[in-house]
Amino acid sequence: MAGTSISVGENHGAHASAGTGQLIRVILADTQAIFRAGLRKIFALEDDIRVVGQAETLPQTQSAVTKFSADVLIFESALAPNPVEAVTELLRQAPQLKIVVVTPASDEQLTLDLFRRGAHGILSREVEPELLVDCLRKVAAGEPWLESQAIHWVMEAYRGHNLRPSGARPKVQLTPKETLIVSCVTQGMKNKEIAIRVGTTEQVVKNYLRKVYDKLGVADRLELALYCLSHHVVDGVKPPPVPTPAPPNGNAVAASAASVGAGGSHSNPSSPSNSDVPNVVSPPKPS
Repeated sequence: MAGTSISVGENHGAHASAGTGQLIRVILADTQAIFRAGLRKIFALEDDIRVVGQAETLPQTQSAVTKFSADVLIFESALAPNPVEAVTELLRQAPQLKIVVVTPASDEQLTLDLFRRGAHGILSREVEPELLVDCLRKVAAGEPWLESQAIHWVMEAYRGHNLRPSGARPKVQLTPKETLIVSCVTQGMKNKEIAIRVGTTEQVVKNYLRKVYDKLGVADRLELALYCLSHHVVDGVKPPPVPTPAPPNGNAVAASAASVGAGGSHSNPSSPSNSDVPNVVSPPKPS
């Protein structure tokens, strides 16, 4: 099934982890040993992904997230009678953990509930291996991930105020600079491009975005874009144009020569394989 990242504007490289260059440490929690083995083989081909633990039951999963230092938990929804509550509890146990929930099939209500409770990625079991790897990297980098149909469900839910009550956030006033930056985010621009357009640095853009997140009560670029769509925050606001580039050297020399001719002056600018990872939560059963 086709899937896509719902990140808004930020693109982390093919082998980037959470922006640190470190390995993405993964716990696999799935009822089927063959599925876990398949994922281990897929991840073993990637230099930046390492499986550090496995589990086949919910209690084992709860033990694993507290025992092992991991960045991402791949969690099969069938592990729990109520996967939504299970995700909530797992995040309570390990707040730093990012959870990707694998569902047997696309389910609108389950998707919305999981997303609302803090799941960072939701995908079906039929996902292609390359999309799964892409999902893992984006989630580890702090970006949410949903498949195409799920994106539509989330967008519609935000439009209808189904994920957050309409009165959940107070109305706030953004500054003109914040509004310009937010308008760029809703157009899918990266921080580097935004910085160029508004005439500042990437770090300043990041600082502004953090302030906007706090003002609006959102957690990331996706929620920011959806909030702005739902609340018409930047309706009618056009992102700043791209600045006109400096003239080529030839034109600059000609301009300089003309200046000299007019009486001016110038000067010349001078890793072990994932396949070796045992089921670290459940000891091997005697034959």
